[in-house]
Amino acid sequence: MKKKNSSPGIHDPALHANFWAPWRIGYIKNSRAPGCFLCKMLKAPPSHDRENLLLLRGKTCFVCLNRFPYNGGHLMIAPRRHVADLAVLRPAEHLELMTLATTMTQVLKRVMKPEGFNLGINLGAAGGAGLLDHLHLHIVPRWNSDTNFMPVFADIKVIPQALEELYDQLAAELRK
Repeated sequence: MKKKNSSPGIHDPALHANFWAPWRIGYIKNSRAPGCFLCKMLKAPPSHDRENLLLLRGKTCFVCLNRFPYNGGHLMIAPRRHVADLAVLRPAEHLELMTLATTMTQVLKRVMKPEGFNLGINLGAAGGAGLLDHLHLHIVPRWNSDTNFMPVFADIKVIPQALEELYDQLAAELRK
């Protein structure tokens, strides 16, 4: 007879059975919507930038908050052109992608005071790309305490600040 583990853990079905996350429906619906959400966001008029969480429109690239973040302040930088691979980026796009990464890490440092960052590009499905055909760079602010018991025991990430509130703070910092 197998002994039942008395302490809750990641494999305890009770921890996964009733977690209420109504904001995730947007991710589910978006993942099935036709077309590229980054291109749709960029084609919308600037008056919709806050609604779309689009923070900055550069000459060749743009910056937006990730609507389904790994951590608070999770940003994405993407070329305006719909391209899937680094090899097809033009020199100006390469330069602006990295210039914006530098700018945005500095903005995040001033606004959120992270202790570190993860920056990454996921290429291809095997590389973890959720959006396969529009290249984007992730910037994820990190804190020494951001891996707490919730993701370890319950496979849940807690994002403590509303995206719109953070958008307003970052947008104000960019205007300075």
